[in-house]
Amino acid sequence: MPKFKIVHHRKKCIGCGVCVAVCPDNWKMQKDGKASPLTTELVALGNNEKAAQACPVKIIKIKKQ
Repeated sequence: MPKFKIVHHRKKCIGCGVCVAVCPDNWKMQKDGKASPLTTELVALGNNEKAAQACPVKIIKIKKQ
């Protein structure tokens, strides 16, 4: 059962790729130049928390479920 959920405000993404660099296991750049998580339901945080903290526009949030 997932313990965390990623909330990503993708419309505000500036396409810098920091989240992908910090957490390539779960973040990917899409064809439109913006990043997206591969999954938003997480059992463990991994580097997703670091990706959220590194985001320069602070549009990635991790919520406990």
